[in-house]
Amino acid sequence: MKRPLFYSKILLFGEYGIIKDSKGLSIPYNFYKGALRMDDMDSAEAKSSNASLKRFVSYLDNLQSEQPELVTFDIAQLKNDVEAGMYFDSSIPQGYGVGSSGALVAAIYDQYANDKITVLENLTREKLLKLKKIFSQMESFFHGKSSGLDPLNSYLSIPILINSPENIEATGIPAQQKAGKGAVFLLDSGIVGETAPMVNIFMEKLKDQGFRKMLKNEFVKYTDACVDNFLGGDVKSLFSNTKKLSKVVLNHFKPMIPEQFHGIWQKGIESNDYYLKLCGSGGGGYILGFTEDLDKAKASLKDYKLEVVYQF
Repeated sequence: MKRPLFYSKILLFGEYGIIKDSKGLSIPYNFYKGALRMDDMDSAEAKSSNASLKRFVSYLDNLQSEQPELVTFDIAQLKNDVEAGMYFDSSIPQGYGVGSSGALVAAIYDQYANDKITVLENLTREKLLKLKKIFSQMESFFHGKSSGLDPLNSYLSIPILINSPENIEATGIPAQQKAGKGAVFLLDSGIVGETAPMVNIFMEKLKDQGFRKMLKNEFVKYTDACVDNFLGGDVKSLFSNTKKLSKVVLNHFKPMIPEQFHGIWQKGIESNDYYLKLCGSGGGGYILGFTEDLDKAKASLKDYKLEVVYQF
């Protein structure tokens, strides 16, 4: 049984900010992928995934009973397939901020939703928002609260520009320059991050007026500028604003940065060899890096494994 593949995603800009009306830019990352499968069901991974799917199916059954106007599924078929041992075969690392649960949600919607919105139709803003709302409700099973963006990106496999929670659009991004020296890369922290505790820390911080002010006047301002610079191909301004953003994150989002990375985060800002930012909610997983000179960044971070995502 050949099922479609769903890819991981990277939120280049907008982590946490999109909760407070900053812009965001999410791109598919085809290095990691997953698909629903009905063969090789004896491995420990397959069994664990199948057990998790059983819990997810009861959640979806409740969801469609409570909100039939939002989404319904061929729940009988889904239950049969899961009982028969179906699992999600995925190379997407969990807890790494690259959308492992998003790809699973996209795969289930694609295979089992009734009256589904497809990639092939004219994707109006209304349709994108409806999909985002459906995916937000579905993915809440995994995170407690979800924006729905990860599954949306995985499902459509196109870059998504978030102007505000109610204003999202498919977008094009500048073509990669494969011979370019500048790059966006992933740095493996070697630690699995948990989304829910990180989001709780952020929500707690939001109660502080000084933090809210910093968010609006600095974090959201630099995030919006980075999105505009990236989409406009203005590399010089992009790096200047990414540096400012990296500083703000180090100063105000310390709990989200694994402690052993505080030093190399600061080193990047001081040396200008690279700038680091959160990838997803932080707390572990991947850290996102931006550099104008990939060789310099690699030399500076020689003890770490870098995965190049995009080249300028």
